[in-house]
Formats: sequence, C-alpha cells, structure tokens
Amino acid sequence: MPVQAPVHAADRNITVGVYNFPPVASVTPDGEATGLLGDLLAELEQTHQGLSFRVFHTSPKRRYLDFEAGLYDVIFFENPDWGWENREITISRPILADEELYVALNKPGRDLSFFDDIQKRSIIAMSGYHYGFAGYETDNETLQKKFDIEFSDSHSRNLELIKADRPSVAEVAIVSHSYLQMHLATHPEDWNKLLISDKPDQRYQLSIIGRQDDAISAEAMMQLLAPLVENGRYRLLVEKWGLRLPPGFLTHFDIP
Repeated sequence: MPVQAPVHAADRNITVGVYNFPPVASVTPDGEATGLLGDLLAELEQTHQGLSFRVFHTSPKRRYLDFEAGLYDVIFFENPDWGWENREITISRPILADEELYVALNKPGRDLSFFDDIQKRSIIAMSGYHYGFAGYETDNETLQKKFDIEFSDSHSRNLELIKADRPSVAEVAIVSHSYLQMHLATHPEDWNKLLISDKPDQRYQLSIIGRQDDAISAEAMMQLLAPLVENGRYRLLVEKWGLRLPPGFLTHFDIP
C-alpha cells in the first residue's frame, strides 16, 4: 500500500530553491523549473491534491544564504558535503547519482593520458560548482591562484570552447556524465570530436535538503516522493534524463 504524505506536508505551498544544474535542474527565463526537477515537481503536484510548488531561482554560490534567509524551503538533488556542513538542515537519503568527467578536444596524438595531471591544463568550469580536483573549493579567486582556470555558467558554452581549440582559454572542461550524454544524443557528430576521460573528477549522490520544520523537512519530502517510487514513475523520470538511481535505492527504499 502506498505511503501517504502527512496532510500538513501535502496540503500547502512549498518554495523550492533551483539553480542551473542541467539536466538535473534548470530555470527558464519565466521562472519555471525544467529538467528532471521540473518533471518531478509536476508529478508530485499531480499525485498530491492540494500540494503546489513555487520556484525560487538561486545560484550555486548564493543558495546557502538564500536558504538561511528563508527565501526557499527545500532544495532537491544536493550533496550535503557541498557547503551544507554545520547548517540547520534536514537531509534525506540519496535519491540520485551522477559523476563529473573531464572533456578535451580529440586531436591526433592525444590520448587519455592527457588527463593524468589536470593541474597542467587550462580549465573551464562552472562557477560555484564543487570539483574533486580542486578539493571542493568554490571561491573563484582562490581557485585562480592555484589553477589556470576560467568560469562560466553554461556547460554548452564550455563544450563549444573546447571544440574551438583555444588552448590558452580552455583545454579541459568538466561536465557531468548526464549532461554529456544529453549533449551527444543531440550532437552525435561530437562523439569523434571530444576526448572523454575514463576516470571521473568525482562521483556523487544527491539528496533532498529541507528545513527542520516537520512540514518541509527532508523526511516530509521523501514521504511525498514515496508513491512515485512505488509506482515506478520516479525511476522512469530519472532514466528519461540520462541519470541514475543510487545503488540499492529501489530494493531498500524505506520511508523515515
């Protein structure tokens, strides 16, 4: 029998913090969530009568202060180690998995050893993202003192810089596995243009982070998610976007 969400969680408006993290989540110019998150919020509203979500557009760097300022209630698909330590939050079990890969231009004589010492390369990365090679430091100024690195807010732009063969600007981009698969599905000509690392910069599992209030805690959000896990809809949404569930998620799914 499906687990029903508490009335105080399902019969309310919940503000969700969203920043551009494609294909997991993005925000349109008119403030709508897209990607996996957009699909998931729509399914949750359809499943739970009286539940509605409002999107608050934050940024990778601003998301912590915006949460603490009360500008949104919950954020989906976050790793608690990405700057959430020592904050008054609740954290769900992991509900999504992905990894970041190094991408370079596939040139004659270049092979996977090109990625052996990433610190020797000029790097283009997403501003505010946490990366393994950088020890998860996110301060741009600090990173630019340690690495030959530039920042942007677009995976698409980063891949275009790699294909433009401008090594003084960018030799290596760091792109999530799911975004890369989405890109290659729509640009199959890039399979031969890009050299993709076989070892990830990092692997990560993503959770829901909520407030300590019962109605908008991570546990309450998991109870809202439960029917979509049990009927298979959540797995289908995850696979639609080229993403993966954490190992054992379906066989050991349990509501707190």
